Amino acid sequence: MLDLAWIREHPDVVREGAERKGIAFDVDALLRLDEERRQLIRLQEQAKAEQNALGKQVATLAGDSKQQALGRLKQLKGKVQEHTDGLKPLKARIQELMLACPNPPADEVPVGPDESANKELRTVGEKPTFDFEPKDHVALMQGLDILDIERAGKLAGSRSYVLKGDGVWLEQAVLRLAMDMITERGFTLLSVPVVVKEWALRGTAYFPGAEEQTYRIANPTADDEDSWLVGTSEVSVTALHAGEILDHAQLPLKYAGLSPCFRREAGTYGKDTRGVYRVHQFNKVEQVIVDVADQATSREHHQAILDNAEAVMQRLGLSYRVVTCSTGDMGRGARCKYDIEAWMPGRESYGETHSATRFHEYQARRLNLRYRDAEGKVRFCHTLNNTVIASPRVLIALLETHQQADGSVVIPEALRGYMGGRELLTP
Repeated sequence: MLDLAWIREHPDVVREGAERKGIAFDVDALLRLDEERRQLIRLQEQAKAEQNALGKQVATLAGDSKQQALGRLKQLKGKVQEHTDGLKPLKARIQELMLACPNPPADEVPVGPDESANKELRTVGEKPTFDFEPKDHVALMQGLDILDIERAGKLAGSRSYVLKGDGVWLEQAVLRLAMDMITERGFTLLSVPVVVKEWALRGTAYFPGAEEQTYRIANPTADDEDSWLVGTSEVSVTALHAGEILDHAQLPLKYAGLSPCFRREAGTYGKDTRGVYRVHQFNKVEQVIVDVADQATSREHHQAILDNAEAVMQRLGLSYRVVTCSTGDMGRGARCKYDIEAWMPGRESYGETHSATRFHEYQARRLNLRYRDAEGKVRFCHTLNNTVIASPRVLIALLETHQQADGSVVIPEALRGYMGGRELLTP
């Protein structure tokens, strides 16, 4: 979330940011509630001050004067309680609005309603050309006997899949390559919980807003909040140090979370239904950085995590493009987001495989994630994240790009060490 004091000083920036993102947010309503809260606090403090001063005098009084003072103390006690009771719903409503308040986008973010307004920054690698009729990933994977969608659907419903044999080894090879490469770049691997409490999703700014996309695990007792399945290990990794004050010398924290991910894909009925492009469960390696509250440093990290992901794509021999996401395609919490989209011959288009996002203090304030700077001042951290690799979507681009006329697929050289030295997947 944003700093309420900052919102008071920059209401027009917040208002304009919400409009650019296409998110309805009533800044004036928040400020009115805040002023009402501050007025109640002033009245409460005045009543307490009078109560304390009069309480000291009571022992020196006698007769009617003492009775009057005791009567006034009773009134003041009631006033303090009245103001305390009045503050509770105000604070709850303000907190609700603060959680919904969007992070204003950076100046370089293109304005637009959705992904159609994303701005292409660059393309990398040559799109593959074929002297035969290429197959899409479903036909290739079924020919290689590494995919079973029909039985997966029987087990788990639509948008489910089973990887078989070499499909499993290939997926593990891709994940292992990503883990090795990100570790070489100074990140610490984490295997994190994928079942989390609701506060972790609020803290990382997925809630409110993404509840319908998230699988809920209802708690059968009333003594604890419900749990949820994460759609990305970003949630668990970023929330790992929630409530802590980190030492300046510890930063930056560079983590890479390996986990399965779960998404309901609500609202996507009839969209991308063929194959494994849009599924409910997948595996991902996610990079997260927590560092000092410095915009220039965050920009450097943003470019670095983008470079990390591009390096993996290049090692896999894939053609891709990098786009700056528009204001309507970056979410409530993002300050700026870049997507990497791999060329997928079977779709004859690019498909998103990575999202690199910087948040500044937005997540850290929600998580109460802080650090003590070199001068000893406690400040909120900046956070960033990006995919390193996600499967099975990357398998679509990999298999379709490296296919041959006989239905075999050339294994990229970077993966062969994880595949027992094999160079081909063959039907």
